[in-house]
Amino acid sequence: MSGVWLVTGAAGMLGRDVLARLADEPVTAVAADRAALDIADPAAVRAAFAHHRPAVVVNCAAWTAVDDAESREPAALRVNGTGPGVLAAACRAHGAVLLHVSTDYVFAGDAGKPYPEDAATGPRSAYGRTKLAGERAVLDTLPDTGYVVRTAWLYGAGGPNFVRTMIKLEAVKDTLDVVDDQRGQPTWTADLADRLVRLGRAALAGTAPAGIYHGTSGGETTWFGFTREIFRLLGAEPARVRATTSDAFVRPAPRPAFSVLGHDRWAAAGMAPVRDWREALEEAFPALCAAERRGTSR
Repeated sequence: MSGVWLVTGAAGMLGRDVLARLADEPVTAVAADRAALDIADPAAVRAAFAHHRPAVVVNCAAWTAVDDAESREPAALRVNGTGPGVLAAACRAHGAVLLHVSTDYVFAGDAGKPYPEDAATGPRSAYGRTKLAGERAVLDTLPDTGYVVRTAWLYGAGGPNFVRTMIKLEAVKDTLDVVDDQRGQPTWTADLADRLVRLGRAALAGTAPAGIYHGTSGGETTWFGFTREIFRLLGAEPARVRATTSDAFVRPAPRPAFSVLGHDRWAAAGMAPVRDWREALEEAFPALCAAERRGTSR
């Protein structure tokens, strides 16, 4: 594998891990953060493509402030919907592969079994609507070279996230009340980054069908169960984590009650899905603790 891989949203938690993963590959990785490239600006994107001539674009850029999107949907749509469409048009003009990261929020969150990749969408939030617009732009523009990888419940050492917050709170709270009525799949950004690189490599080789893939960990839990596992890894008493319901934490944007995704499509690309969330969390945990210590000491 050779050529240029352009990573947008490169300063974010996932973007950083994609760049770290690409350091192990025989490619030239170009990091484009928000300041370097406005993905919704066609002229800026055309200039970036003309300069770098990427073979693969990994779009990690996104408006991720879920609650803010409820009152600022046009601004969120510009990043989450228009931007991917602009990138897709440039990829079509240059013959490049696009790997676009999406979300479980495109679903209604009311299923009783894992959502397959071809399940009907039905977002209930502005964030979900804007992300679905981005998916459609990519798939419509790049039916043969566009890849949508949905993920959820991301955590990693490279940014603020649920795990790091719980590590911090364990040190200062006697007990924590955490919702037990939202189910999902905690996913380490390093695991997702690895799958994105492997998928891009397979796309270039012509061995991975274009379309939708689900990039979440295996297994499932609730935020309550997730937190108890974090406490266990910290050597803290899991019983200090108490179950509550979503009604105790009312927010502007509704959260999906069920965010468990199915992973059958990876087989079509000759790849295994992401491993179980517990195994990943245990491996990731030392780096997460170290990152939180560094953040606290600043």
